[in-house]
Amino acid sequence: MEPTPEQSPHHAYPDHWEADVVLRDGGTARIRPITTDDAERLVSFYEQVSDESKYYRFFAPYPRLSDRDVHRFTHHDYVDRVGLAVTIGGEFIGTVRYDRINDQGRPASAPADEAEVAFLVQDAHQGRGVASALLEHIAAVARERGIRRFAAEVLPANNKMIKVFRDGGYTQRRSFEDGSVHLTLDLEPTEKSLAVQRGREQRAEARSVQRLLAPGSVAVIGTGRTPGGVGRTVLRNLLASGYTGRTYAVNRAFDEGLATLDGVPAHRSLGEIDEQVDLAVIAVPAHRVPEAVADCGEHGVQGLVVLSAGYAERGAEGRELQRELVRQARSYGMRIIGPNAFGIINTAESVRLNASLAPESPARGRIGLFTQSGAIGIALLSGLHRRGAGLSSFISAGNRADVSGNDFLQYSFEDADTDVALLYLESLGNPRKFNRLARRTAAVKPVVVVKGARHSGSTPPGHAVPVSRIPDATVSALMRQAGVIRVDTVTEMVDAGLLLAGQPLPAGPRVAILGNSESLGLLTYDACLAEGLRPRPPIDLTTAASPQDFRDALAEALADGTCDAVIVTAIPWVGENGEAETGDGQVLAAALHKAVAGGSAKPVAVVHVEIGGLAEALAAASSTAAPRPRTVTPAADPPRAATTLSTGPARGPAPSSPADTEAGPAPEAPITPPASPGPGSPADPEAGPAPEAPTTPPMRPGPGSPAEPKTSPAPEAATGPGRIPAYPAAERAVRALAEAVKYAQWRRQAAVPGKIPEFLDDTIDEPGAAALIEAQLATAPDPRGRPLTHDEARELLGRYGIAVRPTLLAPGPDAAVAAATRLGYPVALKTTAPHLRHRADLGGVRLDIADEEALRRAYGELTDLLGKPAELLPVVQAMAPRGVDTVVRASIDAAAGAVLSFGLAGAPSELLGDTAHRLVPATDRDAAELIRSIRAAPVLFGWRGSAPVDTAALEELLLRLSRLVDDHPEVVSVALEPVVVAPHGLTVLGASVRLAPPPARSDLGPRRLPNY
Repeated sequence: MEPTPEQSPHHAYPDHWEADVVLRDGGTARIRPITTDDAERLVSFYEQVSDESKYYRFFAPYPRLSDRDVHRFTHHDYVDRVGLAVTIGGEFIGTVRYDRINDQGRPASAPADEAEVAFLVQDAHQGRGVASALLEHIAAVARERGIRRFAAEVLPANNKMIKVFRDGGYTQRRSFEDGSVHLTLDLEPTEKSLAVQRGREQRAEARSVQRLLAPGSVAVIGTGRTPGGVGRTVLRNLLASGYTGRTYAVNRAFDEGLATLDGVPAHRSLGEIDEQVDLAVIAVPAHRVPEAVADCGEHGVQGLVVLSAGYAERGAEGRELQRELVRQARSYGMRIIGPNAFGIINTAESVRLNASLAPESPARGRIGLFTQSGAIGIALLSGLHRRGAGLSSFISAGNRADVSGNDFLQYSFEDADTDVALLYLESLGNPRKFNRLARRTAAVKPVVVVKGARHSGSTPPGHAVPVSRIPDATVSALMRQAGVIRVDTVTEMVDAGLLLAGQPLPAGPRVAILGNSESLGLLTYDACLAEGLRPRPPIDLTTAASPQDFRDALAEALADGTCDAVIVTAIPWVGENGEAETGDGQVLAAALHKAVAGGSAKPVAVVHVEIGGLAEALAAASSTAAPRPRTVTPAADPPRAATTLSTGPARGPAPSSPADTEAGPAPEAPITPPASPGPGSPADPEAGPAPEAPTTPPMRPGPGSPAEPKTSPAPEAATGPGRIPAYPAAERAVRALAEAVKYAQWRRQAAVPGKIPEFLDDTIDEPGAAALIEAQLATAPDPRGRPLTHDEARELLGRYGIAVRPTLLAPGPDAAVAAATRLGYPVALKTTAPHLRHRADLGGVRLDIADEEALRRAYGELTDLLGKPAELLPVVQAMAPRGVDTVVRASIDAAAGAVLSFGLAGAPSELLGDTAHRLVPATDRDAAELIRSIRAAPVLFGWRGSAPVDTAALEELLLRLSRLVDDHPEVVSVALEPVVVAPHGLTVLGASVRLAPPPARSDLGPRRLPNY
């Protein structure tokens, strides 16, 4: 909303103060500056405030605002006088304003740094966290305008407002004067205020997702009048899942006399529905979506699932339509899943919601699943069902215009029904926030991620995200630092999810292997070694082993204190006639479960090869309901599936799936065309577009029809404690176990977080470094900043205790000799030309020069071989003690944040990408792990009889550099190369530093929803 000319002309409307926020109950609202155009809105808002709230605001009865009041509260200069409003549906529900004051409490201008602040929230919206959100935003605005303190006068009876100030986490002082409470708040953020802000953010965003997944009523807008089409398919799936809430079919093209459709009430618009509608599933053509959204907003719908396509995946025009869709929905306080979404599922017994295009609702389980791709969502749902796994919740976000993987992490952290969170992501809208949320969630439950579109320039259409310059290997390392289990494929994600959801975490990497095949045992042993595990020699039970032998061997391994996990391998039994015996799978399954029935604290996995009946027994035993026909298949053939061994009784064969490669390849287009006009056809103008992935509606009558069978609750799947996952290949089982081992180790370490050593404080001159940085940036005309000279870099790094060995220019042989005399022999002669820098292999470095004669000879050889001194830019440097050459870097990525990197110097490490990364600020544990996580780390610890180097000094250097870039975000890039680490101490031989105005931080400041 732009200001009118009556606004103060020298202060433009601050549109960057506008923000969408999630309130305490999960609804959204808009915060924006108040302008002169808001006079009528302000008067209307004030008329809806109770007399008591008005009294608390003005300390006297104040039934209405005068014209002078309205003018004062709508005219601001956005510096000394600022007003913010919270709006829903374009109307005010709360306001806040500050006025800058001097020491005597009178109106003032800068440099006065105190302001008086006052709030007013409509009574109907009190308790939703409106005032808390306003306090965060007005405090950020005040800091931007040079205000450091807020003063407020509050009546003692106004407990709600006093609590808002008290719970904000800011440093405050309180006194009682003249019958009111006088509060002073220091606006500098504190650890407590940041923790309070993030705690509120977590609860609000989790609640917003919970409202979408557990609605009391659902309306499907765009339900087709004839079978087939997106809307009609979703309605049928809702009913088939046994949804416990109220369901409505909505289509403006319905005949006026139509009362029900598939047994549910049918309406032409939401206005015809007398009861509250919590969730709307929109399945109409894209050009009809704004009308549907407005109808939802005007009738109090809380959230939307938009299945309609035709948005950002279609290009720039579609992206703008998508942004407008989000703006429109948020203006009414609604959140969106989609557009171009596949839908949502919640298997909780109290909900049983399948508002998706997947006609088969998954069984109940302990796995939460989020995906940005409908096709991948279909494949995962199919694969999990086939493997006997169940879900707690499922969200397929499509273009992810609003609800994202970060929101899902917020929800999963709180959801007691979810033990493992699986995420398929194609983009990260806010990588810093993702890392923070993932670290917190991973501390209590596993987070498994597959990242699609991993390579630069391959961001999927429809996903508007910040551009990150860091390579995927760095992203993976940062995820690992946050405790995320990063895998490469959806098959690996499901394999790991099954193990983590059904088995305890291993106490260490020691693995016992037992089975009836020596060859399969050796394959498993080799796979364990390849994954960094410590396998014991396989126990061969021989091919004559009975299920009882398996039971006894497994029980013995579980009781053995020298192993942390057990892998059971099994091949078919061979009968006397030489043919494989069938039907023994259930017997073996029962024997293994009896072995673990004592509640072992060790994980167990099964590797099986074509045992007749075993795969069927494992899958069938995972369900307590009769199998139903499969009607969803993935778009491509997945690998042979892992299955799950359950303690429950077998109830028949596993449901078949054409996507299971053991049953043969799946068809490329698994679809049965609808027998009626499709959605969007002239015969059905309100039905939505065709689904992104092909589906077939359920092959049975809808609820309410004479032939409708009684709906059964979703079965409980085999992902609870004690369920044993089984895999058709040793490598898959071992890889899943290896991920569990690494995650368990991370959990143990995260329980006692690392620290930043206090000794650093005594040797760091932070104010001095800040002054240097300010002075250097003041001389840089380029807003992109400037690189520091060698001497400038040495001075800045020296403020943080990082000593860089000096280098002296040598434009000629005589200058080289003078430099060597000054530094002392022996010296090194090096070129610093960009194309030769750090390239000793090209002959640009001469070491251990002992005297003047050798120096002049080396100088001549260098110039004869490589070029003139003006081209080579030679320098002289005193020799450092021998050691291992390493490289230490730090850089700031606008999307991911500050990253600290370490590796060995030289072409081999660069070619192999053998570099480790950690987010800044790094702790002592991060520094220790950083130097030990590269593949060439043994070189630092005495490889092949060499002397171990001083890794303690190296860790200290890493911590000092981390502290520098954390304290001063203007330091956007540092490279220390080479850093020679000797058995005692280290030497930094080269350093380059670049300064620039710091990039904007997306994870700091007041809470706000992103705008993609």
